[in-house]
Amino acid sequence: MTQSASIKLTSFSTKGGCGCKIGPSDLAEVIRSLPPAVQNPDLLVGLDTSDDAGVYRLTDDLALVQTVDFFTPIVDDPYSFGQVAAANAISDIYAMGGKPLTALNIVAFPIADLDKSILADILRGAGDKLKEAGATLVGGHSIEDKEPKFGLAVTGLVHPDKVRSNAGAKAGDKLILTKPIGVGIMSSSLKRGLLSEEEIKRVTEVMAFLNKTAAEKMSAYSVSACTDVTGFGLLGHASEMAKGSEKGIMIDSKRVPVLERVRELAEQGVIPGGTKNNHKHLSGSVTFPEGMDDIDQYILCDAVTSGGLLISLPAVEAESLLADLKAAGLEAEMIGDVTDEHPGHITVL
Repeated sequence: MTQSASIKLTSFSTKGGCGCKIGPSDLAEVIRSLPPAVQNPDLLVGLDTSDDAGVYRLTDDLALVQTVDFFTPIVDDPYSFGQVAAANAISDIYAMGGKPLTALNIVAFPIADLDKSILADILRGAGDKLKEAGATLVGGHSIEDKEPKFGLAVTGLVHPDKVRSNAGAKAGDKLILTKPIGVGIMSSSLKRGLLSEEEIKRVTEVMAFLNKTAAEKMSAYSVSACTDVTGFGLLGHASEMAKGSEKGIMIDSKRVPVLERVRELAEQGVIPGGTKNNHKHLSGSVTFPEGMDDIDQYILCDAVTSGGLLISLPAVEAESLLADLKAAGLEAEMIGDVTDEHPGHITVL
């Protein structure tokens, strides 16, 4: 990891340190209040399915994938913060089956309170991650703000016939998750000084790891649906997939990869507000097994920053893809099934 200026960036953040989006209930209410969007036959993916990015067809063989994401610091190292923010924004392009092309920086920074070198390190971290993704930085916009915020607007390319929406899951599919969860609880614990240096390094590396390899590997398979697991947590994004696909989803909680010490830290009360909001929002949409306590339920709803891909594909291909992902060094696991039973509902086993 590249050395950068030392500053406790998370002390400037008052938002809980998990990079959470506005709560799903609040966001849904706002979107419902908007007038209907003008219909455009070239808009292949818009607001209707709560997808990761918009997709607009340019020609019969080419479509744009567009997304934007930014948040307050969740790690103290500026260079690492830039990497995590970039990986998080680029992930939406990968989730749609696209290839990132260009990016614009989005910067809010207290220039009177923090040294300019801090901002330079954030931008350098993001730039290195864009280079790794093969994307080109073409500009950006900055404002002065009391609280640092950083992210990117990213544009990618995809063939219109190869778009991976979150709304195409089919009965009989298997579900694969490509990164461990628990990031929200870990990053909140970092803010409280509860993590060792090794644990900070571990969670930072998980967040900064691009979903590029996962996207490349899944491109060779008949993927029915895909989404990346971020602010709404594993169950929140799985719920969007279930509702968009009008299918039921079964999650085997024992097979879900979770970062080390997450349960212990959650038992100490380190549960982000975004995680609790996710759990509350899913009431009525998820059936938990009898005897599963609130801690394990919260972990499955934990608000993630720069999480893995949740991939739905035919059972006959799932073992092969999982083997490819593991061979490439990913911490992927097969965690569930898609069914015709209970459309739009999740059953946790």
